Amino acid sequence: MSDVLTGGCHCGAIRYEVSGQPVYTALCHCTDCRRSAGAPMVAWGAYPEGSFALLRGEPRTFNSSGTSYRSFCADCGSGLYFRNEQVLPGLVDIQIATLDDPDRLPPQIHVQTAERLHWIAHGGELPEFDRYPQP
Repeated sequence: MSDVLTGGCHCGAIRYEVSGQPVYTALCHCTDCRRSAGAPMVAWGAYPEGSFALLRGEPRTFNSSGTSYRSFCADCGSGLYFRNEQVLPGLVDIQIATLDDPDRLPPQIHVQTAERLHWIAHGGELPEFDRYPQP
């Protein structure tokens, strides 16, 4: 397995790569992540800053909460990566779902579970469909 992974935004304007192994991979349940992604949780892979490289494009960065900086594509809105020198010094947290092959970086832990949506606990009990169900 190669230790270089590539990814980017939905429209392709931004491309990046990470190399080596992540410090950790996690599903984050914090309110800030949920609101920025419009999703009940976000999957992250934290890499040492020197393991991350932009290959194409120039993302915009938003200070989402004090020392938290979220970078995203200004064209399509895809969230890409996160930095917080106070909480995660020397790390860049990439959004795993923006990888070309996100299955290669499965989450290992849940974080910020104090802010988890209560209905997430019952997610495994919901009916499943391979595609949208027919009306």
